[in-house]
Amino acid sequence: MSQPIRIGVGGWTYQPWRGTFYPDGLRQADELRFATRALTALEVNGTFYRTQTPGTFRNWARQAPEGFVFALKAPRYVTSRRVLAETGESIRRFLDSGLEELGPKLGPINWQLPPTKAFDCADLAGFLDRLPDRLNGLPLRHAVEPRHDSFHAPAFATLLADRGIAVVQAADGPYPSIDAATAPFAYLRLMGTREGEPLGYPDPELDRWAVRLRRIARDREVLAFVISGHKVLNPAAAQELIRRLAPGKPR
Repeated sequence: MSQPIRIGVGGWTYQPWRGTFYPDGLRQADELRFATRALTALEVNGTFYRTQTPGTFRNWARQAPEGFVFALKAPRYVTSRRVLAETGESIRRFLDSGLEELGPKLGPINWQLPPTKAFDCADLAGFLDRLPDRLNGLPLRHAVEPRHDSFHAPAFATLLADRGIAVVQAADGPYPSIDAATAPFAYLRLMGTREGEPLGYPDPELDRWAVRLRRIARDREVLAFVISGHKVLNPAAAQELIRRLAPGKPR
């Protein structure tokens, strides 16, 4: 039996989406509600840049339908530290900011490392060991996004697999694309949308993505986010993938 596939974009507040993704006249206050019906997941950028409040997380959960998930980018004040193994207090500060208010709508946490951060096995192991698997009774899922070529190392995948942590795959972007099944879920970031393609990608590429995501979903839950690239078209690409992967569509 195949596992769920959830597809979304990065964030939901972007002026060029007004009139392209969002209908003309839609109030900005209603954009999150609209996005959570048009897509099946969102990757939240705001948590990377600033601390949110329990009320904010509660509001997001209230506006999203059952089955929707928010993947959260962990704050840069954690992942940009020179020594990751010394970030225990910063990790706790982030986790204590109210994440549990999302309840079952809390998706994976993406610990995105800066491009200057090279692979250091001992340091990364110390960091990963500080990531709890529960928060006030709520299960937590973690993913690590490397952005330095040195992470193309068997030891990196082994560290993650030993702890059930996913590697974020920069599927078609400028960063390392490491395809390793290290967790019960897969986390992909699609970065190749381009101007001139009404759906962000040409039809053959959308077909290949649909086939690939279905293949991964044979044994792992899939979260795929269309980000970067030609950002104005990212919602169109995400919605088209959702359509192609809908039950009953040709495989």
